[in-house]
This record gives sequence, C-alpha cells and structure tokens, in this order.
Amino acid sequence: MALIVHKYGGTSMGSTERIRNVAKRVAKWARAGHQMVVVPSAMSGETNRLLALAKELSPAATSPELQRELDMIASTGEQVSVGLLAIALQAEGMAAVSYAGWQVPIATDSAYTKARIQSIDDQRVRADLEAGKVVIITGFQGVDEEGNITTLGRGGSDTSAVAVAAALKADECLIYTDVDGVYTTDPRIVPEARRLHTISFEEMLEMASLGSKVLQIRSVEFAGKYRVPMRVLSSFTPWDIAIEEEARSGTLITFEEDEKMEQAVVSGIAFNRDEAKISLLGVPDKPGIAFQILGPVADANIDVDVIIQNVSHDGKTDFSFTVHRNDYQRTLDLLKSAVVPKTGAAEVTGDPKICKVSIVGIGMRSHVGVASKMFRSLSEEGINIQMITTSEIKTSVVIDEKYMELAVRALHKAFDLDQASA
Repeated sequence: MALIVHKYGGTSMGSTERIRNVAKRVAKWARAGHQMVVVPSAMSGETNRLLALAKELSPAATSPELQRELDMIASTGEQVSVGLLAIALQAEGMAAVSYAGWQVPIATDSAYTKARIQSIDDQRVRADLEAGKVVIITGFQGVDEEGNITTLGRGGSDTSAVAVAAALKADECLIYTDVDGVYTTDPRIVPEARRLHTISFEEMLEMASLGSKVLQIRSVEFAGKYRVPMRVLSSFTPWDIAIEEEARSGTLITFEEDEKMEQAVVSGIAFNRDEAKISLLGVPDKPGIAFQILGPVADANIDVDVIIQNVSHDGKTDFSFTVHRNDYQRTLDLLKSAVVPKTGAAEVTGDPKICKVSIVGIGMRSHVGVASKMFRSLSEEGINIQMITTSEIKTSVVIDEKYMELAVRALHKAFDLDQASA
C-alpha cells in the first residue's frame, strides 16, 4: 500500500461530468489499496471570473488591503472544487472528506496573491487516511499567522500538491493535467515536439523557470528540496485504464541522472512571452549602483530576471533588466520617481514587446559549442539577440516578441529534438 497524492488542474475539474471522472479515477486507486490525497484546482475559468469581478469594482488599486480581499475571493474557487469532488467520491461509495487550506492548516507567509508555504500540519489528514478516507485538500491556498486566507499565485495548486506530498512523505505525486507529459517544446508551436519519458529535476526546474507552463516553478523547487517523486500525466486518458499502465505513463521527473535517461545535449526549448525589458541609461558607474537600482524594485516585491550592465564610458554605464510584463508599468513608474533622482541616471526606457527563448539540457555540461550553435541558428533566421544569460545547463536569449515562434522552431530543428534518441 502506497500513499499517493493526485493533483488535478482546472480543465480536469471543468464540469460535473469531468469531476465525476476524476472521482472514478481516484476511487480506482483507493480500491487498489492506496491511501489517497487529492489536491484539485478551481473549475476551469473560475478564478479568472472571480478576479474579473473584483477588477470591475477596483480597476487600478494595488494596496495590501485590496490584495487581502483578492485572496479571500480567489480562494473560493478551490473550496467549491473540493466539496464537489468529495460528494462525487461519496456517490462512488468511497468515504471522502474535504478541507480548505486553513483547516489543515497549510501555514504561509503574508505575501497576499503570492504567498509561500512555511509548514503543513499533517495530523488531521493522517488520522483520516488511517480511517480509510480519501482526503481532498484545496490547492492554491493557505493561512497566515494572523488567520488571513492567502493564495500562492497562479498555478499554486501544483505547489500545494507537492508540499502536501512532502509533508506526508508520499510515495509519489501525480500531477494530472491537460497534456500527457513534458515535451521538448510546446507542440502547438512545433508539431514535431516529442514527449519525454523522463526529465531530470534540474532540467524541469529550468524549463519551469523559463516559461514552460507544465508545472509551476515553486512546485518543482519543493519537489527538489524534499525529493518528492513527481510524474506529469494526462487526466484525459480513460479513468478505467489499468493502474499499472497509468503509473508508467506521462513524464517522470527524476533525481538520479540515470545513464539510461535520454541523454540529448539539449532536452527542450522553453520560451516566455510575459517579459518586458527596462533600461536605465547614463547611470554613474560606481560601487553599489546595482543595489540602488534593484533594491527599491525588490522592496516593491517585483521579480527581476535577466540583468545586464554595459561597459563603462566616461564614468557612465547603461543598466538593463527584465521583469514580468504585468510589473512593467509599475517598475517604470518606480524607477522614474524613486531611482532616477537618487542615482542621477540620464533616462529610463522600456520595451514590453520582448520574449525570452531558452535551450535546456544537462548534456550541455559536457558538450562545448552549444551556445554558439544556438546563436548561429538565430542569426541564420535574421533574429537579433538583445540580451544573453547562461547557466550550467541552459542558455537564454531575449529577442523581439514577433520572432518567438520562428526562433523556437529553428532551435528545435537545429538540436534535432524532433528525432527520438536511441
């Protein structure tokens, strides 16, 4: 008997018929003798609908008080899901009980709309599992030490599921989604993209951080920290598929660099069109200037991605960085009001129409010339590179957004990702 965590995305929970299918699948695993914990997302589109109502009433406000209420509103989507799934399981003859994040409780910090999990009390859940019940826990949410409901940011149900699996020391965490695994890149852009049977934790971490929407990055970080075995698989296979077949399907995220793994130099191409570039021109080139620029940005809870500082001329330099497109205007306003007057920068410019394209692969550690091959492929397509950043197993470039799909297709072909490895 194993303790298994299932996570279901919004499309899997999109209607009562789909919820009934989820219940049948979970019941199948429970009847096979496994202890089952399920973490579902809100029904497809529900969180967007709820937040749109709030935006109608307060289009521009971003105060902490408003953020608190956004979490109060957004968290109700998952509460409906867990209740419906518990009812569907009971209708299948299974003992089932649902909990909101604050009832477990899942303790978080107080960063509304993007809170981080600090601890999970597993006592109540374990007691229910021992009593033979299926336990269903809301994804995406928790509670801070003041008792306020918090949410973990978009895609946070993945993080909830992995955190619950870590707390319970689950044997495996299965992430059911609307795709049947992790692909070399998005099949909607490159039809020849292949599903990977396995991917290393490090590669998945890079893919998630670089814009691959299969898993939220914090869920992968959690899995890595607590070594939670994870599998990404499709919720649209028939619910009555044999458990043995289902348990081997999708993509397994591994922690051991198995020699039998698909040892391509590059495993996948990730991309992110949600980026914007900001540049401060004519900044005094002196110690501490990067902190003077990025300190206020960090204090405003704005994540910075790629950073480049140019060579100094006459004691002045240009400083560029990228942020999420949603934070673009706020960052521009902050720099103009708080940073330019203090640093004496000549000008702030920005470009919200950029994207980041990346190649990822643990094979890059032991192969030379990978980055130059990437740059050559892009130059042959007439694509200009604006910024470059590298790590041991990835190379990312910032380019004009209009060339994104062309770049992804060219790189996928250049690194033979459409060919199955031997």
